[in-house]
Formats: sequence, structure tokens, C-alpha cells
Amino acid sequence: MALKDILPSSLGFGAAPLGNMFRDIPEDEARATVEAAWTDGIRYYDNAPFYGAGLAEIRMGDALKDKPRDQYVISTKVGRYILDEIEDVSAREQGEKAGVFSHGLPNKVVNDYSHDGTLRSIEQSLERLKTDHIEIAFVHDLAQDFWGDRWLEKFEEARNGAFKALDRLRNEGVIKAWGLGVNKVEPIELVLELDEPKPDAFLLAGRYTLLDHDKALQRVMPMVAERGLGVVVGGPYSSGALVGGPNFEYAPIKPDMAAKIAKIKAIADRHHVSMKAAGLQFSLANPAVAAVIPGASQPSRIAEDSAALKEVVPADFWRELRAEKLVNPAAPLPV
Repeated sequence: MALKDILPSSLGFGAAPLGNMFRDIPEDEARATVEAAWTDGIRYYDNAPFYGAGLAEIRMGDALKDKPRDQYVISTKVGRYILDEIEDVSAREQGEKAGVFSHGLPNKVVNDYSHDGTLRSIEQSLERLKTDHIEIAFVHDLAQDFWGDRWLEKFEEARNGAFKALDRLRNEGVIKAWGLGVNKVEPIELVLELDEPKPDAFLLAGRYTLLDHDKALQRVMPMVAERGLGVVVGGPYSSGALVGGPNFEYAPIKPDMAAKIAKIKAIADRHHVSMKAAGLQFSLANPAVAAVIPGASQPSRIAEDSAALKEVVPADFWRELRAEKLVNPAAPLPV
């Protein structure tokens, strides 16, 4: 089944902030944010056990438990399961994401791409999300940014374990689709070369954004489109950098990136365009992209995202970005 046939709309909700990403978010604020998303008509919710060691899934499950289950879509991720055992959060193997969820739950997180580990991960997610099924399962963080030189070893572990488990679950109708949820394009290239099993969709975080899209545009998007698959763009604001936040790729913004953002912002201001509208509409202009899932931890952010998607952005804005070489000349632009 094509990803666009599964997803109810092109704007979804990224739950990473609900796992206390970068800060300790009060329970009532987290609950109000999910409620605001529902009230605003958002019906696609993405999650992962990694987000606060299960905290994001727990909070989302509590917020959605009384909503009609046939009216919304959930994607979550496999590759990790959570234990009751407590661990030092700073000692977790987290790659470039070290410290991002330091305010999450202290439960021990086990990285496991095996067949049985995948089934255990899904079983736990169903319990935390208070549902009896999920629509999409993404194999999480199967890339160099997390595993370094061991990423190919982990890819093979997943190919012989998680991929086969999810392929079977899809064929049995337990899930509707599976794929990879990663921050790099290389694992997607690799899985697209496999004869079997074959994924349906990808969640690509941070790699098809207004600030960073060259590699994905050239190496992934055409292949995905040719195969009739789809991409969910995670982190469309590049960890908040595009919209005034202090971080890019989970770390403080470097001077060269800050200069690029300032140039885009100056052009946006001249054309009376919000940076959120520029970011969301750029990502969605690529035909391979089925949805964008900005994260939010405050109810007001939900309304901003919805408004940004509907905002009328003049063609002159996009033309000026291209003329100033701030977007790849081959990138599809909104019309």
C-alpha cells in the first residue's frame, strides 16, 4: 500500500519533544499539545521508544486513549526496547543524539535489531500507546550518525532480523507498512538495493529540509519516487534552527549555517513569508514526500504549523532563494 494512501494528511505530529527533548516538559503541557493537535485536525502521529525511554509513547497513549482509533494513524519505531531496570542516562549509547533526552525516563534502553527484539519492541509500544495496532513501523537509527563505523554491521543485523519480522507482520496484515527511520541517506540507498524484503516507506529526519537537502535530492528522492514509495520528512525545521532555535542537528548552530539562515530570513522578511511556511512547503513540494512531521511541545506551535502549511508564499520568494543559490537548482519548488 502506498504511503500516501495510509496517511490521512500531509501534516503530522512528531512526538520527539514529548520525550522531554532538551528540556523537562510538564505533564499538562505535553497533554495539551497533543490535544491541540487533535483539535486542529491532525490525525497522523509519529513516535519511538527512544524518545525519553518510552515517555513520549506513554504521554501520547494517555492523550489519545479516548479518541476513535479508526480516525488516526500511528507510526512508531523498532530497534530498541525498554526495561524496568534503571540506568545512568548519560551512559547510554546514543551517537550524535547524546544528551538530547537527558530529561527523559531513566529506564534502561536496549538496542536490538533482531527478529525477537523487534517483536518485543512493538509489543511494548502497543502497551505504552494504549492501542492494539500500529499502521507503520520504522527501523530506527540504523545509520552512521548513531553507530559510527559499526553501522553496516547493524544494518546486516536488521536485514536478517527486524526487516524480516516487519515484512512478515505486514504480509499478515498486522501492520500496513514498514521502512527505515533515519537521519542519513546511505541506509535508504542500501535497503532500496535489496531484492527482499522490500520496504514501503521511509522517515528521513533532517535530510530533506530547506537547510539541508542536496544529498537526499540527488541520491534518494528519485529512487523512492520511481518505486512508488514515500518519504515522511522529520525535523523539517532542522532541530529548530530554521525558526530561530539554537540547535542544528542536535548541536549548537555553527557560524556558516547561522549565516545561511540569516540570508533566508532576510529574503523571507522582504516577501512577508514565515520561516515555518518556507520550511514545510519546501519539503512537501517534492513528489516523493508524503508528509512532514514537525515536533511540538507547546499547544501554540500546532496552530503555527497548520497556518504555515496554508500560508500563501509568493513565487518571487522561491525564485530569489534559487537565484541566491540557497536551494539546489534541481529541487522542486511549490507552485
